[in-house]
Amino acid sequence: MIDTTWIAGLLGDRESWGSVAMTALRIAAIVIAAWLSIVVGQNAVRRLRVRIANRLDDREAVQRAETLGRVVRYLIAVVVSAIALMLVLGEVGVSVAPILGAAGVAGLAIGFGAQSLVKDYFTGFFLLLENQIRQGDVVKLGEHSGLVEEVTLRYVRLRDYDGNVHFVPNGQISSVVNMARGFAQAVIDVSVAYATDIDNAMKVMREVAAELRSDPAYSGRILDDIDIAGVDKWADSAVIIRSRFRVKPLEQWAVRREYLRRLKAAFDRCEIEIPFPQMKLHLPA
Repeated sequence: MIDTTWIAGLLGDRESWGSVAMTALRIAAIVIAAWLSIVVGQNAVRRLRVRIANRLDDREAVQRAETLGRVVRYLIAVVVSAIALMLVLGEVGVSVAPILGAAGVAGLAIGFGAQSLVKDYFTGFFLLLENQIRQGDVVKLGEHSGLVEEVTLRYVRLRDYDGNVHFVPNGQISSVVNMARGFAQAVIDVSVAYATDIDNAMKVMREVAAELRSDPAYSGRILDDIDIAGVDKWADSAVIIRSRFRVKPLEQWAVRREYLRRLKAAFDRCEIEIPFPQMKLHLPA
């Protein structure tokens, strides 16, 4: 009789090695597929970012597109790598469920500890995506205002008029007041004495505004003729006439200062009194 024990053992070893080889092949296929997915996905995002950047003339818009592109490429790499790791662990016989449970608990703990950081990144992502803030804008973020020097997913860096630098975490931004979009209004409140002829004062204001707009140094900054709303209120010692210029973004302060300088000289020439606080006393006889 032929002893078949060694034949059965040999066949068992071959089946075992075959199973190991198939597992190794499946793991290699998972790794290669993950690598190809990351490369293809990141290249697609990069090409899309380049195509969008080529159509944009604004340097800040190009930088925003590059920032968002980096974020999306990073997310693609993280998500695909995590899925590939779980598939590989499943192939080698490691149960993924306990790992996912532990990761969920750890993620919950980390989330509670770093919720402000996560909020900063989410808010910063949508600030960039929705183009609410750009480098070079003048904005007001809550109690802070100034020129935007840098916008990241973590914070916005502002420099105020005094030269102080403010780092505002994105998670603390509840509202954005942007003073550098489209156009601006240089609002000017002009005070004249109660004895002044209001119509004459408005006439002088229009003449000075026309002279200012015809000046080559300011003609490119002012977009429209002065808009005089009229008498805005009666103050304690003056009548307030409200007016405004429609100007290019960030030019409202320069136009307002120059207009007030010229209007002061014109009022002096026309003997229009610029009032100051007064108190009238009635003494008993």
